[in-house]
Amino acid sequence: MAVALALFCVQVLLGAVTAHYTVEGDGFFGIPLSKVLPYAVTRTWHVQTGIFWIATAFLATGLFLAPVIGGEEPKGQRLGVNVLFGALLLVVTGSLAGEWFSIEQKLGLDAGFWFGHQGYEYVDLGRAWQIALYVGLMLWLFLMLRAIAPALRKGRANRQMVGLFSASTVAIGLFYGAGLMYGARTHLTVAEYWRWWVVHLWVEGFFEVFATGAIAFLFTTLGLVKAASATRAFIASTTIFLVAGIPGTFHHIYFAGTPMSITAIGATFSALEVVPLVLLGKEALDTLRMEKRADWMSRYRWPIRFFVGVTFWNLVGAGLFGFLINPPIALYYMQGLNTTPVHGHTALFGVYGLLSLGLMLVILRTLTGTRPWRNGAISLAFWAMNIGLALMVLLSLLPVGLAQTWASVEHGLWYARSADFLQQPVIETLRWMRMIGDSIFLVGVAALMYFAIGLKTGWSYAPIGEDEREREPADGREPAMAAVETRG
Repeated sequence: MAVALALFCVQVLLGAVTAHYTVEGDGFFGIPLSKVLPYAVTRTWHVQTGIFWIATAFLATGLFLAPVIGGEEPKGQRLGVNVLFGALLLVVTGSLAGEWFSIEQKLGLDAGFWFGHQGYEYVDLGRAWQIALYVGLMLWLFLMLRAIAPALRKGRANRQMVGLFSASTVAIGLFYGAGLMYGARTHLTVAEYWRWWVVHLWVEGFFEVFATGAIAFLFTTLGLVKAASATRAFIASTTIFLVAGIPGTFHHIYFAGTPMSITAIGATFSALEVVPLVLLGKEALDTLRMEKRADWMSRYRWPIRFFVGVTFWNLVGAGLFGFLINPPIALYYMQGLNTTPVHGHTALFGVYGLLSLGLMLVILRTLTGTRPWRNGAISLAFWAMNIGLALMVLLSLLPVGLAQTWASVEHGLWYARSADFLQQPVIETLRWMRMIGDSIFLVGVAALMYFAIGLKTGWSYAPIGEDEREREPADGREPAMAAVETRG
């Protein structure tokens, strides 16, 4: 958890620097930072660290849930997890360093492809680090399946959900390999096809199915969602992904010569993928309103609110803003403008970021037992990050993107992306307006870091009895999570 939160903090700071470069050029409030960290480096690291910390949170959640689902922790599991952790650190540090060397032109073309920067967004890391990451995912898959296996063998309740969760685990482990299907000299259209298998099918597809399963298990364990409802949502997620997610990939390969009719099918079906998490989140919200019925439920109210936030941004960021730029006519005029980061930020952080933070908070809440938390910092973090993200989009990214769209329709995409257009006073003012949302967001991140550190030092815990709603139940914890807290 500590590594994921540290990477999250680094990603946010890199994002602030990258955004500032768009208004000051090569400096950061007068400091010539670009001499050490040029725009290409900060933007690459901003994207890569985002993927790394979210993936780390997902993998850690899986390793936490697997023994709970299976009912026991297999022998040697701790050793395997430690090896996986070391491999993760190697891939993160090695790939980020390689990208810096590659952008600074300190590596040749061949060495740059293998150990530096591939040049493809979201799979920027060198091929050697990509292979190492794939090996790490295979180890994670092995650790997951050996821990889940007892639940499948013993035929426990919710066997359908266990089976689907296991299948999504296999898909996450294996489908990243699609990014290895092209080489340094593969034609761009072929490379883009396989790259979007990783970005759309692996991240936006199988991770969403895995997330739905993880939330379903957590909500069922906590008593927030009925097992039958959770299973139905999980089956719906899997079905919609298989039916909609695979053809939904087509809208990504518009610039690879895909016919317009196929792109339209991709855009339409892709919009359906947000449905399962929205429905599951709605049920969680309805159940959250009944938190006073059980003393222990109030202890999980903030993690659950992060999941409810996922529901909102899944509908708005992934759904509304995603569909805004996905139809063929929109792709022709709007792709690559500020309308793209509108979707990128609200979907990647709003959905997968908040989901990862919620999953981490559930684990931290479980491992800290019945000790009541001081909720001020976590409340500030939740609202500041959500409000900051909304203001970042509404005050800056979306207005600039819509202005660029008008310029693209009237004069052409070249003009909408040109310095002549972007350096107009009104556009520069809108870009500076982003500081409002960014600053509020940074306050939320700082509050989250303060809270997380306080769980280690002790200042994030409230004295027993300070919060009436967090008084302990008769046996000190909710029965469904007793075994987890004991193991933790």
